[in-house]
Amino acid sequence: MRLALSPDQEMMREEAARILAERSSSSAVRRVIDAGASRDDAIWNALSRELGWCGVAIPERHGGLGLGLFDLALLLEETGRRLLCAPFFATAGCAAPLLAHAASDEAQARWLPRIAAGECAATVAWPASGSLVNDILLTAERAGGEYVISGVVDQVLDVRNADIILAPARFDGEIGLFTLERSAGLHLQSHRTLDATRNIGRLHADRAPASRVDDPARLAHGATRAADWSKLLLAAEQVGGAQACLDLTLAYIAERVQFGRAIASFQAVKHRCAKLAIEIETARSLVWGAASGVDQGADDWEASLDVAGALVAATEIYNLAAEEAIQLHGGVGFTWEYDPHLYFKRAQASAAWFGAPETHLERVAQHLFDEHEHA
Repeated sequence: MRLALSPDQEMMREEAARILAERSSSSAVRRVIDAGASRDDAIWNALSRELGWCGVAIPERHGGLGLGLFDLALLLEETGRRLLCAPFFATAGCAAPLLAHAASDEAQARWLPRIAAGECAATVAWPASGSLVNDILLTAERAGGEYVISGVVDQVLDVRNADIILAPARFDGEIGLFTLERSAGLHLQSHRTLDATRNIGRLHADRAPASRVDDPARLAHGATRAADWSKLLLAAEQVGGAQACLDLTLAYIAERVQFGRAIASFQAVKHRCAKLAIEIETARSLVWGAASGVDQGADDWEASLDVAGALVAATEIYNLAAEEAIQLHGGVGFTWEYDPHLYFKRAQASAAWFGAPETHLERVAQHLFDEHEHA
């Protein structure tokens, strides 16, 4: 498999990096944190409305660009690199794929054009495991001719920023997918979290009005595919964060002098940075390979295993890169004035989404054992 970027992809990646460097700089991220805001409205409006990033992977018939998972992953890598304070991952990386793969034609025609046009921020009240088979915490029932939903989901990405929340819920012995909009029965509360760069909150629905949007024939398979998209896009974001940690560290150690020499000249420091560079590139290659496989129509099960491997590698290297950034910054590494702690907190928080790495590794290992037994 050849993983080189096309000229168009190179241009898109470079332009995304340039825009985010200008508009989602460290000072911009810190302004959002200091203000206690749930998002940076200026950068969100620019990305979603002016630049159309939310529509990159949405089909053209719904107003998007009709590109693939690979292209969207390139953007997520850059947003992760800049700790973007906006609901881009929740909207383009979670909600849009779930609508595109599991919703009815009518629901897709209603919501995907709005997301592509930047008129609607969205999120998904995923169960903690990221699976629609287990752990569904919401229940739906009929009230007159309408649906209402009740239950609590404690951890929902960008819950305060979303115009609609896609909510898997149990209904009449099966699982359905519903949309929740702000209403009298819907209570949303932001958490005070370790990672102040991303809004996470609690959804409490008390007979909140809802609309059913799934196509029952698509839901099980479509939700699994959508969850794999979300996991891979999170992995792309993590690779971007890891790269930012290495870049920050390289800039710092090139200037910091000890014993009359820049500490970047010490062999032990060089080795630690080289190890990070190699592992970041490995994780990036796994993300790109998995995304390319999905775009080229790889078998769902094989693609799912590739996604699992990429997510584990990205999670582990992000944690390591953030830890090393703090260590190699020395005494200032953990201070508020320097950025490594912001990435460390994002890395820790991101690692908790879609299940622990051990869960994904067990799936891969089980597949390998099964293959060996049947060989």
